[in-house]
Amino acid sequence: MKKLTDNDITPEAIFFLRRRTLLKQLGISAAALSLPATGSADILSWLSGDAPAKPQPGKPITLTRPAQYQNDLPLTPEDKVTGYNNFYEFGLDKAAPARNAGTLKTDGWQLQIDGEVAKPLTLDMDAIFKRFAMEQRIYRLRCVEAWSMVVPWVGFSLAKLLQAAEPTSKARFVAFQTRYAPDEMPGQKDSFIGGGLSYPYVEGLRLDEAMHPLTLLATGVYGKTLPPQNGAPIRLIVPWKYGFKGIKSIVKITLTSCQPPTTWNQLAPEEYGFYANVNPHVDHPRWSQASERVIGSGGILDVKRQPTLLFNGYGDQVARLYRGMNLREYF
Repeated sequence: MKKLTDNDITPEAIFFLRRRTLLKQLGISAAALSLPATGSADILSWLSGDAPAKPQPGKPITLTRPAQYQNDLPLTPEDKVTGYNNFYEFGLDKAAPARNAGTLKTDGWQLQIDGEVAKPLTLDMDAIFKRFAMEQRIYRLRCVEAWSMVVPWVGFSLAKLLQAAEPTSKARFVAFQTRYAPDEMPGQKDSFIGGGLSYPYVEGLRLDEAMHPLTLLATGVYGKTLPPQNGAPIRLIVPWKYGFKGIKSIVKITLTSCQPPTTWNQLAPEEYGFYANVNPHVDHPRWSQASERVIGSGGILDVKRQPTLLFNGYGDQVARLYRGMNLREYF
């Protein structure tokens, strides 16, 4: 099996856009450009011993339901969960969101649910916390870039929110949209910062996927409200899918009869499918998905690899959703 490099796991268009400028900014000479590049500032900071930017602490969340979906997997340290993120609205390297996402304003946040529903809703975060019981769920997180974490999210089942809106018989899919605020999210107005993606970020699920008990709307992590770099104040978690399906900072959920567009699928449909189920047997065109790099307490010198599990280890719960489907064709 091919040995992964960071060049492999950075989307090609983004890697070549940023590589020379990034190295120049970091003071690496032109002669060094012939050496294998890390492609991300956080890896270089780990090599030099610098810690990721320290996130602002969130407010504690009171859990009003018993914890569910717990397991005995070792948790990824909190500073890695909050300091190693993809959130291109705030920059391309993994440490950029923790440095830059403080500009995101979450006061007065509202979430709209509309489309093929009998009871459209608009809820602020206070109403969400009052209406839906929060619980902690420990889930595996698998990034399409072949790294993984184990994260203690706090939130509630997306199904409960959708049931409150009463989907009509025409509803087949669920579309999600993140906040569009270029003055707060610099990557939305500067393609150099935002990796050339089309904004606002959009995602989608089939209705049966969205209604599955594992699908979570997360409002917190490690017992506290989400920090901005993790998608404050509310984000999606679908643990059997690659992490890019977990849209952050959601402002709108629309039920629809047609499959909605999704951001990465629009950019590169041959690389990022609509379903994006974790599958070690279907490689990304530029790297293997058979194994993953585990983000643990150490840095670049403490890298552990483990085999990737079909559906990220949740096959017993979700495989029935895809019975009869060709998982290579519908990737």
